Amino acid sequence: MKNVHRRVRPLVIVAASLAATLLTTSCGADPDDGSEPAAATASASAHGGLHGTVEIPPAAPLRTGERFVNLNMAQPYRPSAPNGGTDEYRCFLVDPGLTEPAFLTGSQFLPQNGDMVHHAIFFRLDPAEVAPARKLDAETPGDGWTCFGDAGVGDAAWVAHWAPGANETLLAPGLGYPMPPGSQLVMQVHYNLMDVRAGSNDTDRSGIRLRLVGGSEEVSPLSTELLPAPVELPCAPDERGELCRREAAVQDVRHRFGAEAGAQAEQLNQYCNQGRAPAAGNTQRCDHQVREAGVVQAVAGHMHLLGSAIKIELNPGTPTARTLLDIPTYNFDEQANRPLPQPVAVKPGDVYRVTCTHDVTLRQRLPQLRNLPPRYVVWGEGTSDEMCLGIVIMSRPA
Repeated sequence: MKNVHRRVRPLVIVAASLAATLLTTSCGADPDDGSEPAAATASASAHGGLHGTVEIPPAAPLRTGERFVNLNMAQPYRPSAPNGGTDEYRCFLVDPGLTEPAFLTGSQFLPQNGDMVHHAIFFRLDPAEVAPARKLDAETPGDGWTCFGDAGVGDAAWVAHWAPGANETLLAPGLGYPMPPGSQLVMQVHYNLMDVRAGSNDTDRSGIRLRLVGGSEEVSPLSTELLPAPVELPCAPDERGELCRREAAVQDVRHRFGAEAGAQAEQLNQYCNQGRAPAAGNTQRCDHQVREAGVVQAVAGHMHLLGSAIKIELNPGTPTARTLLDIPTYNFDEQANRPLPQPVAVKPGDVYRVTCTHDVTLRQRLPQLRNLPPRYVVWGEGTSDEMCLGIVIMSRPA
């Protein structure tokens, strides 16, 4: 999804962010002693992977005070993966035309070409950050700009995302992301080209349908926190190849995605292993301290095709411990946000723990991966690389 960059913000979805500030994290690797429960082993049938045609159902009816704003790319875009890879992250500036304060209360990504769209993230740019984004767009050949990692400009805030299995995001009444007058959105689209069939449409013109309410409404502002953990997945015992060496695999990621995006694996280990050498294994975890008080409203998890299980815990190992997200059999095609049955209050000093398990044997069982050379898998932006990302959507006092 997106990546950590700037202030060491790993990811993503992701990678991705933009909202998480990882200055007080401590993490470590769970030893791979073969003791994981059977439920943590994913089957190839749970990993459809790249999803082809995406059915877009009608939006839910507007609620009191809401209005729709539809945004699209200016014209179809033909992605091209750089540096011999199969993935491109492209950012497009889209303008909702806001002249008054508003809140984003829901969104529905409209993927136009499901054969190549892996995920999309939308970042809010405050008015002062719009001019630098326009300049970057104008100076970059073609529409938009390359943006492995994050939005590539400013201190953009994550306000919406889509991945396979997600549909319309409809926030609970009274919740929304602030959208100041003059703010715009960066639409980051991750294109994966390894499954694009010969003769199929090789362009994309995706968009988004926003739900907005006026700034005078009583709305608790939302923010998105990203909880990344390392990926240190060695080759299977029967696999051989140059990329089975960790150093070679890290260098390959740097080559395909650039030095900044390629630094993700080392940054995560610096945070999550407290300077110790990376511990290879199927399962990795990371603890993140809560920095501001708020209320967790929804959670999600993001991995790629080798993902097997993901969990987000709050204050593990204490009397107040609770599980916010537990997906024992991860499915790449089911990545929708999961609202909590009851919102959970958090405060500074509380700890989130994200734990991910990956299954290297899926590489030989999935059509999208079985013809690729074996590799030691670290955090990387491509669909054939891996991520471990918990996503927490929380409200704060207005």
